[in-house]
Amino acid sequence: MKLSQFRYDLPLNLIAQYPTKRREDSRLLVVNRQNGHMENRNFSDLLEYYDDKDVFVVNNTKVFPARMYGRKEKTGAKIEVFLLRELNKPNRLWDVIVDPARKIRVGNKLYFGENEELVAEVIDNTTSRGRTIRFLWDGDDAGFKNMLEFLGETPLPKYIKRKPDEEDKERYQTVYAKHEGAVAAPTAGLHFSKELIKRSEIIGIRFAEVTLHTGLSTFRPIEVEDLSKHKMDAEYFKIDEDACRIINTAKENGRRVCSIGTTAMRAMESSVTAQRLLKPAEGWTNHFIHPPYNFNIADSLVTNFHLPKTSLLIMTCAFAGYELAMEAYKKAIKDKYRFFSYGDALLFI
Repeated sequence: MKLSQFRYDLPLNLIAQYPTKRREDSRLLVVNRQNGHMENRNFSDLLEYYDDKDVFVVNNTKVFPARMYGRKEKTGAKIEVFLLRELNKPNRLWDVIVDPARKIRVGNKLYFGENEELVAEVIDNTTSRGRTIRFLWDGDDAGFKNMLEFLGETPLPKYIKRKPDEEDKERYQTVYAKHEGAVAAPTAGLHFSKELIKRSEIIGIRFAEVTLHTGLSTFRPIEVEDLSKHKMDAEYFKIDEDACRIINTAKENGRRVCSIGTTAMRAMESSVTAQRLLKPAEGWTNHFIHPPYNFNIADSLVTNFHLPKTSLLIMTCAFAGYELAMEAYKKAIKDKYRFFSYGDALLFI
């Protein structure tokens, strides 16, 4: 398939700028993959489609305050520095994206905080906007982490046209987030409250946790029309024995396995046995899923509504079928669903 097939027109007023008052108060468009039937529900109705010993697979990654603002030495120019991943802890080396990039060259120093509490030096160019920087910090790891927390802000996507506030620190994070390392939230999981999880467990639904640290590669623009030629940057993932046991037991007993989000799905599809079961793994995945694709583990998917021509939309279409997924998007626009990270949800069963 071609990239241009994954374009759609979205009215700007449908892009959610704030989360709902309660997490489970968002809407849910339910789509049956077998007969194409669609119905408008609330997210709290999700549990009506699942039963005892079914499994929800969630991504327990935790978002860190990845967006920082510094000043360039001598000129004082304001520079946005978006932290991607730590490369070398002892030397404080990080991969980052800088904006505006044209002003930042190897050897430049950047000063962060009103009192220049933190300094970084640019040591390499990685892409047109990418740099490797070294933070000049003499303290211990805990102090350095606290400084990043103090100076960084919640990395809301650019289509949210406001500054992040205190509420975003909690709401742009799943209630089951554990392992820090993501620069973007696994947004399908944002709809789960602690109360909804408790109700799920009372019904008998099991939760299996996997980890995939969402990086900017998930959202990086695809620049080739032929999808088979697109290469994703690698993202760290981990699947442990407990998750495999819960998921494989459900599959072997004919129970339903629902992936809560595309990142959980990609983690699972990166570690499959010849018998189409899940196996423990830890490492890096650049697995790009696009139609046609035979999914091995999950048989249903909860996901948010994604940006046009992104790997997330393309994976959704691979799971649901291109025509059905795009029809669901048309219905969502017609029925005024809220789109993107703080928006409503879509369930394919």
